[in-house]
Amino acid sequence: MLHQAWQLCGRWCRWSSSVVHLIMLTVMTFGVVAPLICHRLLHSYFYLRRWHLNPMSQEFLEHNQQEGQDALHYFEKMQIPNASEASGSDAFQPLLLITIITVQRRYDFHYVLQVASRFHRLLQECGARCRSHRVLLCNVESDPSSHQDVRLLSSFFPMVSRDRTGENPDPRVNQFEKEKQDYVFCLEQSLLSYNPQYILIVEDDAVPEKEIFSVLQHLFLARFSKPYLRDALYFKLYHPERLQHYFNPEPMRILEWLGLGMLLGPVLSCVYSWALGRPSPSWLLVLFFALYSMALSELVGRHYLLELRRLHPALYNVVPVTECCTPAMLFPAPSARRALGYLQGLHCQQGFAKDTALYSLLWAKGENAYVVEPNLVRHVGMYSSLRLNSSPKLL
Repeated sequence: MLHQAWQLCGRWCRWSSSVVHLIMLTVMTFGVVAPLICHRLLHSYFYLRRWHLNPMSQEFLEHNQQEGQDALHYFEKMQIPNASEASGSDAFQPLLLITIITVQRRYDFHYVLQVASRFHRLLQECGARCRSHRVLLCNVESDPSSHQDVRLLSSFFPMVSRDRTGENPDPRVNQFEKEKQDYVFCLEQSLLSYNPQYILIVEDDAVPEKEIFSVLQHLFLARFSKPYLRDALYFKLYHPERLQHYFNPEPMRILEWLGLGMLLGPVLSCVYSWALGRPSPSWLLVLFFALYSMALSELVGRHYLLELRRLHPALYNVVPVTECCTPAMLFPAPSARRALGYLQGLHCQQGFAKDTALYSLLWAKGENAYVVEPNLVRHVGMYSSLRLNSSPKLL
C-alpha cells in the first residue's frame, strides 16, 4: 500500500514538474525570447511597429534611392551595343522573354533602371544557360517620349511603346482599366515580337532575386512538365510578405501549418524527454509541442521559414495561387494567348483591378494558376503609379 502511494506521488511530481517546465518554457519563449529577437522583423507579429516603422521606412527609401542612382551610373558607364544587339533582332525563338512594363514615376528612384540593371547583371552572370533569354521594354507612358529612364535604356534593350499622344481620353477608361489595357498591350506585343515559349511580365518596381534564373531553369526542366502544372494559366513569382502567414483562408497554408506541427511535435517532445532522462513522451506532450511549434512559427512569421527554401531550387514551393498582386507573372505562351482573350473581355475598376480580374478567371473559365514560394522578385516601389502617397510606409 505504501509502495503504491509512493509510486502515485512520484508520477504526480513528475507530471506537475513537467507542467511547470512547459509553462515556464511558454512564458519565456513568447513573453521574453521571441519578442527580444523578433521585434525588428517587419513581417512578424512581434514587430514593434510604433518603434521601428517610421525609421525603417525612411532608411529603406534612402537605400532604394541610392540603388536608383547606382543603376543610373551603371547604364551611363556601359558601352552602347551595336544596333542589331540593342534591337535583339535574333531569328530564333527565345525560351524566356522578360518584358518590363513601365510608366514614368518618381524620377529620383529610377525604378525601371534598378530592375533592368539587375536583370542585365544576372543574365551576364548566368552565361550560356541564359543565352535563350531576352529582355523587352514595354513603355506604356501616355507620352512615351517623356519617360526619361526608358530613353536611356532604349540604347541597350529593344522597346515597344503604347503611344496615345493626341488621342482624346475615353471617359470609360479609369486608371484601373488603363492599367489592364497596358498589361494586355505588353503581353500581346511580347507574343508578336518574339513568340517565346515563356513570357515573364515584370512591373518596373520588381527587382529580381539573384537565384531567379537557376530556379526558373529548374522549373522549366523538372516541374512544369507535370500534368497539373503544364496547362496553368499563369505562375506568380511574388506574393506580399505581409499576406504569407499560415493563419489564412488558403487551405494549403493550413495543411502546411498542421504538417509543421505534426513534424516538430514528436521531435521536440523526444528532445525534451531525452534531456530530462525520461521514457518516451506521452501524447499530451507531443500535442503540446505541436501547438507550441505552430504558434511560434505563425507569430515569428511564415515568411522567414520560407526563406530557408532558397538553399536549393528544388526546395521552392509551387502551390495554388492567391489573389493579390502582379509584380512578376510568368505565362507559358499558349496560356498567354488565352489570358489575352479573357482580359480583353473584362472591364476593370476600383475593387476589380487586373490582379483580381486574372484571379476571377480561374473560377469563371475553369483554369488553374500557381504561386512560386519564396518570392523571386523584391517589390521596391513604395511610390505607386495608381495611388498617390506623399509619405509611404513599408507596411
